[in-house]
Amino acid sequence: MRTHRRNSKNTVLAVAAVAALSLGLTACGGTDDKGRDEGAAAVSSSSASAPADAPAAPAGQASGTTGTTGATTAGTTTTSGGAATGGKGAAQAAAKPAGATAGKTPSCTFKDVKVTMRKADEVPTEHIELTATNTSGRTCRLDGYPLLAFGQIQTAKDIPPVAKSKPGAPVVLRSGTAAYANVRVANGGAHEDNKVVTSFSVNFFTGSEPTEGSVDVKAPAGGLAVDEAVAKTGYWTYELRNGADEF
Repeated sequence: MRTHRRNSKNTVLAVAAVAALSLGLTACGGTDDKGRDEGAAAVSSSSASAPADAPAAPAGQASGTTGTTGATTAGTTTTSGGAATGGKGAAQAAAKPAGATAGKTPSCTFKDVKVTMRKADEVPTEHIELTATNTSGRTCRLDGYPLLAFGQIQTAKDIPPVAKSKPGAPVVLRSGTAAYANVRVANGGAHEDNKVVTSFSVNFFTGSEPTEGSVDVKAPAGGLAVDEAVAKTGYWTYELRNGADEF
């Protein structure tokens, strides 16, 4: 019986010792974990911050990006501007002076205009294109259509205009700019009514009345075959137009 009580007492003491040791180890373990956490936090903070000797971003980097965008926009505008002025049609679309009033602009006369011709790209030749360039040094107005005479003015047949070619308003030309007219001279091929001319006359209108004087236009080498019975002329326009100037 005594032996039994002595063993129980030893067991209680052993349990108490183990418990005390466990508490001590737990306390030490908590201190170590806290130290490790604090150390990890310090390392993380150091990694997130840029080193003191790290190179900074180039000055004005953001404004440089904006500058690139601006340069692209300016280039586009220049390209569009340059594009807006290309080709005969685009150039002649700007021939009329801004704010010009046809009624207050003097009519072009034979002294104000140089007229040239070229054959259409066709065989045999049925059409020619007239170009009237204002060489006067001032703005003038081309009324109506070219008044053509294939031969002597006094005896040549009047060449009628094509109504669908008439523009909505007279052509007003700055000095150095041009207007155009399409002219049918024959139906093509050899015909007994064709006559070959080496030059022809072009006169102009003031309103509905022909002006005094005319311009003499030279035909290409070999002459131009003309059939007055079928010849027709278009009106002066800033550019030749599909449909309206085709006849």
